[in-house]
Amino acid sequence: MKVSPNEPFQIVYSLLQHEFLGYLLEAFVVQHNSRGELTLLNQTLSTHNMQEFAEGLDADDFTLVQLTESIQQDAIAKKFNTRKLSVVDFFMRVYDPHKGDKPLQELICDYVERQKARILPLLQQKGKALYIMGNDGNPARDAIAWMPEPAKVNFHFVRNADATHYFPIIRYPTPDGQTERIEFQHKNALLLCDDPAWMLINHRLYHFSRNVDGKKLRPFLHKNHIVIPKNLEEQYYQRFVAPLIAAYDVYAKGFEIRAEVMNPIPVLTISEPTPTQQTTSLFHAPANGHHPADADEMKGITFDLSFRYGQFTFRFDSFATSANVSVEKQGDSYVFHKIRRDQPFEQQKLEILTETGLDLRQGRLAMPKGQAFSYLSEQGDLLRQQGFVVQQHTDDRKRYFLGYSSISVSIHEGRDWFDIYANVRFGEFEIPFIKLRSLILAKKREFTLPSGEIAIIPEAWFGQYSELLGFVEHRRDGIDSSPDQLVLRKHHLNLVQELERDSLATTVISRRLERLREFDTIESHPLPKHFIGTLRPYQQAGYDWLHFLNQYRFGGCLADDMGLGKTVMTLALLQARKEAGVQNPSLLVMPTSLLYNWELEARRFTPDLRVMSYTGTYRDKNPAQFDDYDLILTSYGIVRIDIDLLKDYRFDYIILDESQAIKNPSSHITKAVMQLNAAHRLILTGTPLENSTMDLWTQMTFINPGLLGSQTFFRNEFQVPIEKRNDDQKMGRLYGLIKPFMLRRNKAQVATDLPPKVENVHYSTMTPDQEEQYEEAKSFYRNLILERIEEEGLAKSQMVVLQGLTRLRQIANHPRLIDEQYEGDSGKLEDVLMRLEGAMNEHHKVLIFSQFIKHLDVVREYLNERGIRYAYLDGATTDRRTQVELFQTDASVKLFLISLKAGGLGHNLTAADYVFILDPWWNPASEAQAVDRAHRIGQQKTVFTYKFITKNTVEEKILALQQAKRKLASDLISTEEGFVKSLTKEDVLVLLE
Repeated sequence: MKVSPNEPFQIVYSLLQHEFLGYLLEAFVVQHNSRGELTLLNQTLSTHNMQEFAEGLDADDFTLVQLTESIQQDAIAKKFNTRKLSVVDFFMRVYDPHKGDKPLQELICDYVERQKARILPLLQQKGKALYIMGNDGNPARDAIAWMPEPAKVNFHFVRNADATHYFPIIRYPTPDGQTERIEFQHKNALLLCDDPAWMLINHRLYHFSRNVDGKKLRPFLHKNHIVIPKNLEEQYYQRFVAPLIAAYDVYAKGFEIRAEVMNPIPVLTISEPTPTQQTTSLFHAPANGHHPADADEMKGITFDLSFRYGQFTFRFDSFATSANVSVEKQGDSYVFHKIRRDQPFEQQKLEILTETGLDLRQGRLAMPKGQAFSYLSEQGDLLRQQGFVVQQHTDDRKRYFLGYSSISVSIHEGRDWFDIYANVRFGEFEIPFIKLRSLILAKKREFTLPSGEIAIIPEAWFGQYSELLGFVEHRRDGIDSSPDQLVLRKHHLNLVQELERDSLATTVISRRLERLREFDTIESHPLPKHFIGTLRPYQQAGYDWLHFLNQYRFGGCLADDMGLGKTVMTLALLQARKEAGVQNPSLLVMPTSLLYNWELEARRFTPDLRVMSYTGTYRDKNPAQFDDYDLILTSYGIVRIDIDLLKDYRFDYIILDESQAIKNPSSHITKAVMQLNAAHRLILTGTPLENSTMDLWTQMTFINPGLLGSQTFFRNEFQVPIEKRNDDQKMGRLYGLIKPFMLRRNKAQVATDLPPKVENVHYSTMTPDQEEQYEEAKSFYRNLILERIEEEGLAKSQMVVLQGLTRLRQIANHPRLIDEQYEGDSGKLEDVLMRLEGAMNEHHKVLIFSQFIKHLDVVREYLNERGIRYAYLDGATTDRRTQVELFQTDASVKLFLISLKAGGLGHNLTAADYVFILDPWWNPASEAQAVDRAHRIGQQKTVFTYKFITKNTVEEKILALQQAKRKLASDLISTEEGFVKSLTKEDVLVLLE
């Protein structure tokens, strides 16, 4: 029968013995009779049924039922039976006297002991009823009395001439303040738990002060004492008696126990761990991204905390006893020095270490070597002030310098440089700063001092001074300097100011340079007298910035967005240089396709400049002729070929347009332009960084040599951390270095300074193959048209005129438009693609218009080969709305190719802010309608238009005629036929010249 929860019952806990698990505790519910007495009706209380009896349980009972259930045989088998044996088979195999699993037995025993160590105190504290189970299964046969006070154990040793006798005495406090001796030997006493000990004697259950280990009492349950033979006493005293004296009250006859009080000294010992040492490491790879330079760094350093009491030293252990004992043998006598440890003092010193970043709660800690010695360098003074002794383990073969290290840097402004004076000290040794340079740049931390000790360069120095050491150079003039004198170029002023601001260096700088803090003291300059035109406000700011760079002899990168006027700002500067009396000409290097555009812009804005185009196969290779000009225009290819002639000529400015052409530091073009000689350097580019941060290194090194250090330094310090590890801190540092020398504005930043539309005309040069095709076609159609006009008159010749002009326009775009077998290239296509890539890199959206579907096909072929997404619309497109929505709403689709007839009207394409017109149209109004696809209500950005014209072709001449016939075109001409009708015979002759 089961116990009824509706009738009176009681919860009891019962002590029982298991064949293999020893003494266990189990919870039962026992029914009461009408007199309130326990009956024999009972059942086990478990987690499965305790809700039935919840009214008779308190919160502690719920906990205790779970704990007692966890040590029953079924629970043990479930927890440790990995082979899924039956419960009986499991215990029979594990505890087989011959083939049993000893390690598993010990594991189970430890688990049961830990659980009983939780159960017994809770039972005792809550006064729960505890019984001994009878042989008949009655869980409440004999009541056990809880002894409320802890008993005390004294361990006694009696040493005589032959042996030492060892035995414990248990005493229990009596109500009158005395103690009584508890006899437990030969009394059938039971140890229910060892750690800590709980002993049952005559139905009384005792616990002990100081958490006595039951294993120290167990040998005496059936014997009066233990005899330690004379020949074993020294070993026994060291290994057993000394720890016992440290932990418990020990009384001795025949040897002396001295209780000593000493002031402790905290000792921090470092050592290189052996492979077998097990250490706890709470430190991981440094957060700054540095990686160990070699395997030696990976070994790490181990910190050990100990405390020295007089001549005795004890390792720190958070579980240590309150005393330590050292054994001293004096002749045939022994003295046990029991040293009372100052635990509050030790804890205070531990907390100091923890606050400084050294977590030694387990007494030992390992961390990377660089980090370990950085800690000692940073916290050494504090440790010494707090009384710590820092030492190295005597067994270590490599001896480290553990003293004070310091570095002081002073920077003085020289005529062309900053002179660097640095003092590095490791204790008594002063080390030249230059000797640490290669180590710090290579991320190596060990440096051998004259004493033979190994000094570890502090981790902080790598972050604080690696840039300085990466940029410094040896003084070249040798004036008033030693061979080890280091200097820093003036364009590193920002770095100098940061070192001073962060208290990493003292500086002596002139008031002139002081005014350059943050590079925000840029003065306004009037435009040169012979400059034609005006500058928008942001262009005036750029012009002033170029003067600022010139004043302080800094190189610069003008990196404004496409269409914002880099050309006009540069020309204004060059005109100002001429009017300032500068005699040396400037050299402007660019892609070949841009030469004509620069010529036109120079004539338009700076007609006073004497401009020479140094190009062509038959150019006069004599730099002396440059003396008669103010501006020399040439291409990257010519500079590469003629560098041996050009490198010895002194220019005022060397300016590189589309300077991304030198982004590859190992290219022949880059190596050539680096050799050019000029007082000032300037680069122009809309895309200073295309593929890699190394693009920046090359261009910045051209304008300001040494600004970003050597190529190797830059790769290790910036490129790898930024590109491989996404190191935002390094990205910020790189930006800080180049920021003063790069001016970059995008359209959004200068929107208020821009008109709604900005129009640009770009002139392209035909390639040789293209030019040959064009000249052949022009000769054919010129003869045909003139012959037809002579025979039939102009009015009846309009169709052949239109046919000839159209054919020439197509060749000017790309000969493939009329000859699919043509394998050559096109100057216009090269220019269009270059501008197109620049616009995409700057995240602009572009409409690309052409009258010729075949021309769009040529562009499409290029885009398809490179996997570039685009929208497309011509007369045959059926999903027009889909294409428009794709361009308008998909941020990844940046290009929309449109034929004039299909897309000139009716589409709202306000997502675009650039319009490329690939070929000029007969009627400018048609072009305006195409541009208005982007420039219309709803457009929130300035719209930039680029019209591509092939130089020395019918396209250029049509553009001139459009200007002459502008009013007529705007009033009457709306078709190609209309434009042809407006032509005179003289107009046709001009077009076909």
